Amino acid sequence: MSERPWAMAHEIAAEVAAGRRSARGVAEATLAWIAEANPVVNAFTHVTAERALAEAEAIDRAVAAGQAPGPLAGVPFAVKNLFDVAGLPTLAGSRINRDRPPAGADAALVRRLRAAGAVLVGTLGMGEYAYDFTGENAHEGACRNPHDPGRMTGGSSSGSGAATAAGLAPVSLGSDTNGSLRVPASLCGVFSLKPTYGRLTRAGTFSFVDSLDHLGPFARSVTDLALAYDAMQGPDPADHGCAGLPPDPALPGLEEGAVGLRLALPGGWLDAQAGPQARAAAETVAEALCAQGAKRCEVALEGAEAGRAAAYLITNSESAAFHLDRLRQRAGDFDPETRDRFLAGALLPAAWVSRAQRVRAWWLSRAMAAFAETDALIVPATPVPAPRLGQTVLHLNGADRPLRPNLGLLAQPFSCIGLPVVTVPVFRPGEMPIGVQIVTPPWAEARALRLARALERAGVAAAHAPEMALSAPRGRRAL
Repeated sequence: MSERPWAMAHEIAAEVAAGRRSARGVAEATLAWIAEANPVVNAFTHVTAERALAEAEAIDRAVAAGQAPGPLAGVPFAVKNLFDVAGLPTLAGSRINRDRPPAGADAALVRRLRAAGAVLVGTLGMGEYAYDFTGENAHEGACRNPHDPGRMTGGSSSGSGAATAAGLAPVSLGSDTNGSLRVPASLCGVFSLKPTYGRLTRAGTFSFVDSLDHLGPFARSVTDLALAYDAMQGPDPADHGCAGLPPDPALPGLEEGAVGLRLALPGGWLDAQAGPQARAAAETVAEALCAQGAKRCEVALEGAEAGRAAAYLITNSESAAFHLDRLRQRAGDFDPETRDRFLAGALLPAAWVSRAQRVRAWWLSRAMAAFAETDALIVPATPVPAPRLGQTVLHLNGADRPLRPNLGLLAQPFSCIGLPVVTVPVFRPGEMPIGVQIVTPPWAEARALRLARALERAGVAAAHAPEMALSAPRGRRAL
C-alpha cells in the first residue's frame, strides 16, 4: 500500500522550503496514492504525472539554489475540469467538450498557484456543465464519498471535494454558482471558501452562469484555505467580472479569534429547511464561537426563499442562452437531466427573468440590513449529510422532495447575491460529516476565515481522514 500523504499544505510547504523534504518526493507519494485510491472515489479525469514531477523538480532546484520557492512550495493541487490546463481539453464534465482542442495555456488561478510554488497533479470530475448537486456524472460515473463510497460527494465540484477529503490533493479548486463548493465540502467533510463575487479572477475557465459564477479552494485546514486564497488574489482585466481590488491577505489575521464579533443563526425559512443533524451542527458552531468571546444576536433575515427562487430562474435562463447552440446541434450528447433543465430555461418568459433580477436586488438589500446588526450568519450548508448514490428523494422533516434540486437549497440564496462563505466540516461520532456556512458581508473573507480558524482551534471543525477500503466498486473507471 502506498504512503498516504495526509500532511497539510502548510506543513508540506514548510518542509520543502527548509530542505527537509523534496518536492519530487511529495509529488511521487501523491501520485502513488492517486493511482491506488482514485479507483474507489473516481475523482480524477486526468492525472498530470509528468508535468507534476517536472514542476516538483524545478521547486527542488530553486531550494537548492537558495531561492524562495513560494508559500505553497511543493504542495500538490488539482482543479475541477472546467479550469483550462495547458495540453488538455477543458471538459466541464461533459461529453461534448471532449471534442474541443486542448487548452493552450493554464487558467489564471492555476498560474497563480504555480507561481506560489504549488504543483499541479491533475484535473477533477464534476457535474455536467456544473449543473448538478449530486456528483453523479452520466458520462464519467458517480464520484464517491471517501467516508462511505456508497454515498454522494455532492456537486458540482464533486471531484474536488472528494480528492481533498481522500488526501489525493491537499488543496483543490472548484467553482460555485448555486452551492457547488459548499455542498461537496459539507458532504465530504472538508473546508471550502466561496469568495465574494468578483474577488478571484475566472479567466481561463468554462462558464456556467456568468453573473453568478465564483471560483474558490477546498482544503483540509483553514490555514491551507487561507494560503491558497491569498496566493490567488489580485486584479485581472481578462475577467470582466473581476472587481480589480488589490489583495487583502487573510493569513495574517487568522489567529485573531472570535472575541467581539456578533453572530446570528437566522430563523424562518432557512431554519425550516434544515434537518436535525444540520441544525445541531449549526448550533454547535454558534455555541463554540460564543464560548470564545463572540456575541450571539437575533436578526430578522427575510427573503431567503425568494432569493433562492430568483437564483433558479437566473440560472435557468442564462445557462440556457449560453448552451443554445450545443442544444441545437448535439442535444443527444447531453445528460438528459441536464439537457432538460437547459431546455426549460430557454422557454422562460423574459418577464419572469426580469422580475427575478429585481428580487435578487431586494434580497441583497435584506441581507445587508441584517449585516448592520451582525458580523456573520451561521447557516447549515446542506439540509442533510450525504445521501446514498442513486437516491432521488430527499427525506426532510417528515416530507419527501426531489433530491437533485434540493440538496443545495441552503446554499443557493447566498450565491445569488455574491456573499463570501466559508464552509466548515462538523463530525459527530457514528455520523457522516455535515458542513456549516459562515456567511459574511461582501469583501469580508478574512473575517469568515478567522471564525473558521477559531472553530478549528476549539476542535469543533476539522477534516478527518477517511478509512477507505481500497477496492474499486464495480463499474468504476480506473486511470
